[in-house]
Amino acid sequence: MKVSLTFHKVIVGLLVIYLLIPLVGTFLFSIAGKWDHTILPESYTMKWYIELFQDERFYDAFRRTLFLIVMSVGLSVVIMLPTIFIITVYFSKWERLLQAVAMLPYGIPPIVGAVGLIKVYSNGPIQIAGTPWILIGAYFITILPFMYQGIRNSLRTLNAVQLVDAAELLGASKFQAFRTVVFPNIISGILVSTLLSVALLFSEFAMANLLVGGRFETIQIYLADKLNSSGHLTSAIVITYYSMVLLLTGIVLKLTLKNEKNDVVSNEKRVLSFFKKQYRHKNTAVEGEK
Repeated sequence: MKVSLTFHKVIVGLLVIYLLIPLVGTFLFSIAGKWDHTILPESYTMKWYIELFQDERFYDAFRRTLFLIVMSVGLSVVIMLPTIFIITVYFSKWERLLQAVAMLPYGIPPIVGAVGLIKVYSNGPIQIAGTPWILIGAYFITILPFMYQGIRNSLRTLNAVQLVDAAELLGASKFQAFRTVVFPNIISGILVSTLLSVALLFSEFAMANLLVGGRFETIQIYLADKLNSSGHLTSAIVITYYSMVLLLTGIVLKLTLKNEKNDVVSNEKRVLSFFKKQYRHKNTAVEGEK
């Protein structure tokens, strides 16, 4: 048993080292002043980071990227959360159709999808080709599988159908059952889906380049432009980008773990309190009728 556990630890350790080597190499190159004939840099400097953080284009590109991601992910949560809840709880026969539609983006290459969107939205009543709105729509479709799987799995784990039935049996409205009973218990699933979507959109380049290009420069297009000027500066951009993603991941994981610890007790208390309250109201109404 101990040998098996040690073997697994070694395998996981080797995998972690394998994954970290490119990142460490990129970080060393981003702070290298001179690095030609040695294993490690011969001198170190922070001038690439200073140059990066003094560039207004970097901040503008970062703000545009955040705008696109917040709009796309926010729109996806607002539309997909009630849709998946209604289909899962009240119209389960349509669940397979919704799943097929949600999984469809997996089968469409980004370049093919971008060319099709340009052709459709260059003419006609909705001419949004070349604007950030077409990119928000494309991102909404791109993250559809992640949002769908995360929210649907949370609802299935929670057994939302039985919970909603119990709440409605005690006199709660559909919206009240969703807001008070279901939603607090699937927040961790929504956060994980959101994190996956944000990480994916931060690294997406093909659609951003084809749909808006330099007219709405995002961090990915800025990075591609800097590839031709300096490898050190490009490495600094990549490390900054990874730092942002890691920071965001850490915050979301911390919130998720905190919610999981509290959810075990507080959500049970909240749901039980809600059911007791509804039960008392129902008994009072029945006694009043008598």
